[in-house]
Amino acid sequence: MAPRKEKESARFQLANELGGLELLDAKYTNQNFSRHSHEGYTIGVIEKGAQRFYRTGGNHIAPQDSIILVNADEVHNGQTATEGGWEYKAMYPLPEQFSQMMEGLNVAQSTPYFPEPVVYDPEMAQQLRLVFDTLAQSDNRLLRETLVYGTLVKLASRHSKTRTDWTPETKSQRQLVLVKEFLDDFPQADVSLEDLSKLAGLSPYYLARSFQKEFGLPPHAYQIQARLRVAKTLLRKGMKISDVAQECGFHDQSHLHRHFKRALGVTPKQFVTGA
Repeated sequence: MAPRKEKESARFQLANELGGLELLDAKYTNQNFSRHSHEGYTIGVIEKGAQRFYRTGGNHIAPQDSIILVNADEVHNGQTATEGGWEYKAMYPLPEQFSQMMEGLNVAQSTPYFPEPVVYDPEMAQQLRLVFDTLAQSDNRLLRETLVYGTLVKLASRHSKTRTDWTPETKSQRQLVLVKEFLDDFPQADVSLEDLSKLAGLSPYYLARSFQKEFGLPPHAYQIQARLRVAKTLLRKGMKISDVAQECGFHDQSHLHRHFKRALGVTPKQFVTGA
């Protein structure tokens, strides 16, 4: 008899008093995350199994009790590294939330950079579990805020490094930034590679190849991520899923559903309801 597959589940929540901090509690067996990025950091603890994921130009495996760290806007993906899948809890603090937490502290930078995709720190992992359990069970705002702020500052002090922000130096890099900014500002626009190449003053082939090299995704995939970010904002405001799909430039609701699930691990409906 074939082994029974565990049912997948994913619960997405927002901690509104913490600046809308996004939280995910998930159990996956077949989920295969596409390459994507988040506005915020990904900070997760593997509860069972192991996850294989791409980050920082290479593939990594995070086993049980390890901590996953992905920097804001960093391209990554994810899938199971074991037959039984993996379970994890994660949060996605924004860079500006880190800045507010670390303001006034004697640190070199207000927003951290985590160089290691996977860290083994049992004390920190247990502290993160305490945070996730408290956010799930307690409505004491002072306790929730104190635990989250203290834990994230401690995590940054133990595992982050100073990194100089990337700035475009060559003319072609500046032209690529123009394309990126256009896709960020007008994600719903129906543009072709030829349109973008004219904007940048670069050949279509050079643009596609160079854009992926600089930003981790080809232009069309980056546009999908930009559309998903707008979709999240509109869904939080209560807009109907079908209307969000149309507003953000997706072909239809199923097109939005497919990309949303592959990038975020939950469906648009789960994102809205927290179920």
